[in-house]
Amino acid sequence: MTHSQGRRRPILLTLPALLLFALLLVAPLAMIAGLSLQNYDLTTGLIFGFTLDNYIDIATDGYYHSIFLRTISIAVATTLVCILIGAPEAYILSRMRRPWRAIFLVVTLSPLLISVVVRTLGWALLFGRNGVINDALGALGLASAPIPLLYTWHGVVIALVHVAVPFMVISVWASLQRIDPKVSQAAISLGASEVSVFFRIILPQVIPGVLSGSLIVFAMAASAFATPAIIGGRQLKVVATATYDEFLGTLNWPLGAAIAVVLLVVNALIMLSYNTLVERYYARFSR
Repeated sequence: MTHSQGRRRPILLTLPALLLFALLLVAPLAMIAGLSLQNYDLTTGLIFGFTLDNYIDIATDGYYHSIFLRTISIAVATTLVCILIGAPEAYILSRMRRPWRAIFLVVTLSPLLISVVVRTLGWALLFGRNGVINDALGALGLASAPIPLLYTWHGVVIALVHVAVPFMVISVWASLQRIDPKVSQAAISLGASEVSVFFRIILPQVIPGVLSGSLIVFAMAASAFATPAIIGGRQLKVVATATYDEFLGTLNWPLGAAIAVVLLVVNALIMLSYNTLVERYYARFSR
């Protein structure tokens, strides 16, 4: 085998995967981007050509500004709550002994085994004015009137946290599994306290899992559709539900495609900026 043939072999081996990637991801995205540059008329429908009117409408209309701000705020809040719940949960699970660790890990990951629509409908039943939560609070005398949870911003965040926490637990759990327990034991034998071991040894090694989990959770929350559509309803629109309305409500496919493209770009920019900050932090931390 010649040297050039040896260099081409990895490329040939990865070619089927690259073709599948292009077919399933790049081609649909290119079609959506091309559709967003078309125009639409209520009487004639789709007008083929080239126009930036859809992007200009999104950039100048305060209605779309509020939708994007609401979507980003929900995604940020969901990510922060998942960090506060998922990271300690993963640490507690890692300290458990068998068989309890396996049992509670399955319970933690059980939301992933249930359809997102079924989970969200369950939350809708809990959040209603006559739902289980308000009935329980009223019976205990903790609320004199029903607390609005359904069709609210915080209701959507709570439901999304339930969906996304398992991904944070998985990410942090993977980081915890790479920690050598002998290092912590050596620090304790030298007189370090449990708190000092946690903050000086465990936490710095767990942060990569927290950061990778937060990227996953943010991307999921920013693009979520079923949960905001059911819990938020028509009163609390996010980008995904607005895109759905344009595609199947008004049938303005170019505008819906433009909204989807803007969400993709904004989401990618936020995640890339976040990743850059993380890399700079670790480059400074490793010195």
